[in-house]
Amino acid sequence: MHKAGWKFVGISGIVTILLLFLKWIPLAIIAGVFTLFFIYFFRDPERQPPLDAKAIVSPADGQVVSIGRAKPPFSEKEMQKISIFMSIFDVHVNRMPYTGTIERIIYKKGRFLPAYKSKADELNEANAIFCVKDTNEPFIVVQIAGILARRIICLVKSKQKIERGERIGIICFGSRVDLYLPETATLLPLLGKRVKAGETIIGYWE
Repeated sequence: MHKAGWKFVGISGIVTILLLFLKWIPLAIIAGVFTLFFIYFFRDPERQPPLDAKAIVSPADGQVVSIGRAKPPFSEKEMQKISIFMSIFDVHVNRMPYTGTIERIIYKKGRFLPAYKSKADELNEANAIFCVKDTNEPFIVVQIAGILARRIICLVKSKQKIERGERIGIICFGSRVDLYLPETATLLPLLGKRVKAGETIIGYWE
């Protein structure tokens, strides 16, 4: 389980025990279900990135809900964009899509619209991680809060070099991750498909 989940599991577990002690069995059962859900939600399985050095992997588990072109946050230049929606049943640990250096991280406050909505990237709370690979080609990972998400956790810092497939953050309870890539990258036709962070190949550098 990811360490970010211990707080939720601990609190709900203590509440469950107290309710059992007070013999409020129905409420104890509900609290116990929440405890089990938190353990399930914050699972953090190991992932094995592909061997192909040109392969770009998915930054998140979930379903690819859109592929197209758009302007990244805090930028006026259009890039290729792939959006991945994570339901509450998906692993929510986000991973680095390609080996590179993090140039800067920008967090913005916002609303909590359903993450699958097209305007969620513009209006919702988000955390943008600006990266550059060793040939100076940029790519951007954007963590977007959803209707149930109330906390975006970023595990990396500016100027940090991260390998492909390494953990970069986690979003609590339903959310979306957008990946922006330059023209030198080719995205695979994965619209509607399910992907796994750190393992599923979503594109290649030319």
